[in-house]
Amino acid sequence: MDRHGFLRQLHRVSKPRNYLEIGVNDGRSLALSRVPSVAVDPAFRLVTSISCDVHLVRATSDDFFARRDPLVHLRTGRNLFRALARRDPMNVLGGEPRLELSFIDGMHLFEYALRDFMNVERHSRWSSVIVLDDMMPRDVDEAARDRHTKFWTGDVYKVVQVLRRYRPDLVVVEVDTAPTGVAVVFGADPASTVLKDSYDRIVEEYVVPDPQDVPDEVLTRKNAVRPEALLGAGFWPGLVRARTLRRGRASFAPVRQGLERLTG
Repeated sequence: MDRHGFLRQLHRVSKPRNYLEIGVNDGRSLALSRVPSVAVDPAFRLVTSISCDVHLVRATSDDFFARRDPLVHLRTGRNLFRALARRDPMNVLGGEPRLELSFIDGMHLFEYALRDFMNVERHSRWSSVIVLDDMMPRDVDEAARDRHTKFWTGDVYKVVQVLRRYRPDLVVVEVDTAPTGVAVVFGADPASTVLKDSYDRIVEEYVVPDPQDVPDEVLTRKNAVRPEALLGAGFWPGLVRARTLRRGRASFAPVRQGLERLTG
């Protein structure tokens, strides 16, 4: 299954009521959304029809998240009928929008991808689903920080290593999609400052000159699950129900158990 096929099915099983995309490019992944969306790219070039209520932002993700109210397009509380149309009646009274499905495919350098995750997490909740693209380069050349190949992941695969090392409260699932894999992150905590507090130290350690020392388990996808296995897992209805009812983080426990059974 390729990444677009995976994203299409992920929309179906996770039933998000909003969507954020960082790195729009030609719009093929954005075209999969049918919910209110925000799409950020400094140089997008759409070549396909978009079928959702979307705010296209021509900016870098850092500049976008530096705005006072970056997700204003997703606010529903100002309009009762808009909230009901978006299947979010509990948000009629307003409040900060919380992202439900996010896809990060921006600048293919580790520190940029890490900042994108940090910024997305600040606007998420534990029931949010965050997808990072290009997490499994197929060779060392593809993983170079200085691009010299047609297909390029850069060194963003290191984000998975950092999240597992610094944020054991999260569950990170590597998924064997074509061509270069994705990682899906569950259990976001917008109150966490661990990555922010450690950011400079992390960058100093992980940003190194080419060639990158890509672990064998990344190149061979040793820890990756089949996309069909994740999409068909039994925890999705419970996650969607808990999100709809705005249940607290304690409801993450059964979701986490289902994910840990899946990943072994």
